[in-house]
Amino acid sequence: MSSIKKLAGQTIWYGGSSIFARLLNYLLTPYLTYQLTRELYGEMSLIYAAIPFLNALYTYGFETAFFRYLQKEEYRSDVYNTTFASILASTSFFTILLVIFRAGVANFLRLPEHPEYVMISACIIAVDTLVVVPFAKLRSEDRPRKYAFIRVASILTNIGLVYFFLSVSPKLQARNPNGIWTILYDKNFSVGYILIANLAASALSLILLWKELLQFKWQFNFKLWKELMVYSLPLTIAGFAGMINETFDRIMLGWWAPSTTLAGARGEVGTYGACYKLSILITLFIQAFRLGAEPFFFKESLKDDAPKTYARVMKFFVITITVMFLVVALYLDIWKVFIQNRRMWEGLKVVPILLFANMFLGIYYNLSIWYKLSHKTSAGAYITLIGAAITLAINYFFIPVYSYVACAWATFLCYGSMMVISYIWGQQSYRIPYPWKKLSAYMIIVALIYFFYHFLTGFWKSPVLNLALATLLLGGYVLFILRIEKKEFQRLPYLGKWIYKFS
Repeated sequence: MSSIKKLAGQTIWYGGSSIFARLLNYLLTPYLTYQLTRELYGEMSLIYAAIPFLNALYTYGFETAFFRYLQKEEYRSDVYNTTFASILASTSFFTILLVIFRAGVANFLRLPEHPEYVMISACIIAVDTLVVVPFAKLRSEDRPRKYAFIRVASILTNIGLVYFFLSVSPKLQARNPNGIWTILYDKNFSVGYILIANLAASALSLILLWKELLQFKWQFNFKLWKELMVYSLPLTIAGFAGMINETFDRIMLGWWAPSTTLAGARGEVGTYGACYKLSILITLFIQAFRLGAEPFFFKESLKDDAPKTYARVMKFFVITITVMFLVVALYLDIWKVFIQNRRMWEGLKVVPILLFANMFLGIYYNLSIWYKLSHKTSAGAYITLIGAAITLAINYFFIPVYSYVACAWATFLCYGSMMVISYIWGQQSYRIPYPWKKLSAYMIIVALIYFFYHFLTGFWKSPVLNLALATLLLGGYVLFILRIEKKEFQRLPYLGKWIYKFS
């Protein structure tokens, strides 16, 4: 239990700060859906679909490789310098290429009139990549306070600048039409200003990591680098394919949307992008868990009872995300206020599908520990490539007919397939005693609860009754879990005593 407690602490510190930072960033969604038209929000969604896609290429799995090889005594003193030197050289090369071919990339994204967006994005990706290894160093040294401070400060800077550019600058220009703001501010460059704010926030993170950057020395261990590359290249392929699964659907929607106009296609991308944000709760928890779990899993692997620990972690993880699914899906009438542009509400039907898809993704991340520990990272590449093939095929055939609904189902089937394949393959290579029957039952139960809720609420149009029914069903599920897992929860410090008395 001490191991579970330690993981929980790491998830709260590292992941909690990331949750808070990303939550602050997501709070821009109501503001941006109010300030921007569907079409402009679609432009922004296309750019932000491409950025993480390229991030996977820029980092090429070296963050995971850093944690893995930090455990090897012979390389411990060289890991930081070698990984950062490699990242620095490759980032410079990729960024120069993006700037040179910005017009071609803009055409690829169906934003031919905005090559400057690509240039700004290239700078964002470059800066974000350069902080990956210093951030990993903070996590490996158990320095959560600095990690949390930098993440939150960066996001607050981003929010402040976005508000300044979109709300304050137009007022300054209106007050003095002949002043300097007439030259500096262009009301038609709103998406560009959002990107500039992001770049400034990323640069702040780089500046605040100056001590870690100064610790870098030009000491390059070529033997270590070759091992890092062999270990991480399959992860790069997996990461690249993973971004196809995670964000490339918006780019494909921009290509193949049923709308006959470019503006109409961007509007559909904007609707889908905004509704995708409502899977925020599960997405943020998964992100937090990954930040805490990756170094924890590698350290835990040195213990004899590691498989049992991984199985118990999975159980708590699935319980948490099933509750989160109900919190979002049953209270969608409240969460939809998060999207201020009512024209985008037509896309809310895809939210439960995306929530379940992200549940599958979170479970897959848990399962992926088997190939990382057994140095079979190529398995991760194969699994993710299968997922990418599913994503591409479904979107290619069905987007022209069903628009973003096809994107949601493609995501669901992609992540579901990856989860099943990883479990079956992993049990053959690195057996972990997951209670898969029980965990599958929990997921089926929450799906049935949602369908039951959706069926009953079709008989009335009362928000109050909807809220009462949602609360009743959510409370019933939580009590059911507490009863079934009573012994597990009783082993938790503090919480266990409360549960024992309550149940």
